[in-house]
Amino acid sequence: MADIRNYAFVRHFRTDPTFHVLKYRSGQVHRSGRGLAFWFFPMSAGIAEIPVDDRELMLMFHARSSDFQDINVQGVVTFRVTDPERLADRVDFTVDLATGVYTKQPMEKLSLMVTQIAQQHAAAYVTVTPIRQILVEGYDRIRGLVQTGLEEDRGLADAGVEIVSVRISFLKPTSELEKALEMPMREKIQQEADEAGFARRALAVENERAIQENELQNQIELARREQNLINQRGSNELKRVEQEAEARGVEAEADARRNRVAAGAQ
Repeated sequence: MADIRNYAFVRHFRTDPTFHVLKYRSGQVHRSGRGLAFWFFPMSAGIAEIPVDDRELMLMFHARSSDFQDINVQGVVTFRVTDPERLADRVDFTVDLATGVYTKQPMEKLSLMVTQIAQQHAAAYVTVTPIRQILVEGYDRIRGLVQTGLEEDRGLADAGVEIVSVRISFLKPTSELEKALEMPMREKIQQEADEAGFARRALAVENERAIQENELQNQIELARREQNLINQRGSNELKRVEQEAEARGVEAEADARRNRVAAGAQ
């Protein structure tokens, strides 16, 4: 807002560098520039102050999809004035020469113009698109359509307004529809969780069966080795008995031979 001070019959005007000032005298532009400071006579001057910095405009509107579902759209449009003199010819930015405030509401008028154009292009897409498709691709599609529509709008271009960026931050259906759309996904997630639990239990059973089979094979192997041990012990015992019997036979034969030799000697 401009700073205007009164000194007797003249006044001093000063504004920030983010505002472009147009000073009129006798119906002609007498001064034009950003961040001006000057003296003027209030009885013969008219001053317009146009903001030239980037301005953000909130977009919030309601639309209905092709399958008759309500959806709320929210976003932000950033714009700026590139030709203040052309905009001043279309929108009244006159300031009160005593207080420095706008005599009318030019920014509200400019914001309304941008909002209506943006809503028009966004609604043209929403009304011919099903709700599921809007929720999937709507952010990029609406942003692109709104930005293209604003940039190509003849009225904004002739007024010296440039679109800097468009952001769509919010696409939301009604709460009842949102719950209905979420239900299949919740059921799918629950089903996948149940299947994962079944798979874990099946794997545990399979591992338990493998463990039991391994234990059974170990028992079979131990029994086989025990049988081989018993057979080997029996074979060893038989050989020992045979060897002892053979040794006793040899000893008996030797005794008999000694007895015959002794008898012959007698």
